Amino acid sequence: MTEPSRNKYVVAGLLLGIFMAAIDNTIVATAMGTIVSDLGSYEKFVWVTAGYMVAVMVGMPIYGKLSDMYGRKRFFLFGLLAFLLGSILCGTAQSMDQLIAYRVIQGIGGGALMPIAFTIIFDLFPPEKRGKMTGLFGAVFGLSSVLGPLLGAFITDTLSWNWVFYINIPIGAIAFFLILRHYQEERNTAKQKIDWLGASTLVIAIVCLMFALELGGKTYAWSSTPILLLFSMFGAMFTAFFFVERKASEPIISFWMFKNRLFATSQILAFLYGGTFIILAVFVPIYVQAVYGGTATSAGFILMPMMLGSVAGSMVGGMLQTKVTFRSLMAVSVTCFFIGMSLLSGMSIETSRVALSLYIALVGFGVGFSFSLLPAASINGISARFRGSANSTNSFLRSFGMTVGVTIYGTIQTSIFTSRLGQSSMTDSGNVSEPADIQQIFQARNKGRYPADLLAELTQAMSDSITFVFTLALVPIAIACVTVAFMGNTRVLTSKEMEDQAN
Repeated sequence: MTEPSRNKYVVAGLLLGIFMAAIDNTIVATAMGTIVSDLGSYEKFVWVTAGYMVAVMVGMPIYGKLSDMYGRKRFFLFGLLAFLLGSILCGTAQSMDQLIAYRVIQGIGGGALMPIAFTIIFDLFPPEKRGKMTGLFGAVFGLSSVLGPLLGAFITDTLSWNWVFYINIPIGAIAFFLILRHYQEERNTAKQKIDWLGASTLVIAIVCLMFALELGGKTYAWSSTPILLLFSMFGAMFTAFFFVERKASEPIISFWMFKNRLFATSQILAFLYGGTFIILAVFVPIYVQAVYGGTATSAGFILMPMMLGSVAGSMVGGMLQTKVTFRSLMAVSVTCFFIGMSLLSGMSIETSRVALSLYIALVGFGVGFSFSLLPAASINGISARFRGSANSTNSFLRSFGMTVGVTIYGTIQTSIFTSRLGQSSMTDSGNVSEPADIQQIFQARNKGRYPADLLAELTQAMSDSITFVFTLALVPIAIACVTVAFMGNTRVLTSKEMEDQAN
């Protein structure tokens, strides 16, 4: 079989792996209510997501470095096996404690899939073909962020929550076979010393930060001793990690790469984009259900325009990266992102559903560029020996931004809405006492049970709290605008251009 024929199967396997890993968190979050009602232990459900995310985020930079040292194939296959094992165990969980432990196993595998898949693409294809491939991979990432909630709701309603995990088995098995059978890796790696001290300090730092963000404002108050202690431990361990990495001969994260302006700006943008784009997937369906009515599943379909926009943006950005500079393409991206979010921040309960669809399609188009361009910019000019580390750093910071963004904006929205609720006649009249009651009121089947003026007051409070969050999101997008200006005039050089430049 010729190399181009093999590459088609390899790409298919990588796409399946990325889709499976990227969709997992959103699909599980949708089924969480059913899982809690079945397994109980409501007070522990936050650990189902936290345990998975900690394992993923800790694993990303470590897998990236190990793949540079010992090859991509073995660690991608290991990631698939661990993810599948965790998925099978999750589907058989009989208690919340078991589910949490199994989700950690799943996360150990998930941390390898996304960064290594993108790195393999850069290893397989010449520069002039990478754009199309990264655009395709970015489109799958954008698709998964929107399709996850819809698929999770459908599976939970028609089958059971267990199948939210079991659905990974055929997808992962096909991906494993395709990569094992068709990916023939060139072994240019050399045995190097593993930075165990750096890995340990990074693990402790991220675990402390993730648990602080997950538990703060929920299980414990932000000013409580456990949360302050977790933040302090994060600060101390991250500082230790920074000093350890500067002295390590083969660091987990090579800080010298940040001296490259294009690499540094790409990492900042990955964090900023991750922290702002995720709030749309969280809050737009809630806004639609509150303002326009309907079920949670039907509200999720409103994200379709955003998905289509992100797919289009990812493909356009990928195809143009050998013709147009990263800065110019990201300028288009951040402009669309800023305008779209500005329009969303100005919405009211009178805003039509058609207008909302246009706004989020524009945002999706802008953000879509980042899915293909930022991974490409991260490895541009970086030696093949460090591609895995460079790409995993970008994936890590995007995931980190998503976690921080959801936590901060979620806390702000809840605080504003709860404050409005406390001042409302609804609580005075005894109709509503807890935020959980709000979710029941917004169900279409329940709205007829409440007075129209009460519903109008509640809808207005929800609308105002969400649009305020969208307004705040303009701040990091504005910072992203400034960051884009510092990317320089670099673009992806074709193979011929690199040969001419070498001669």
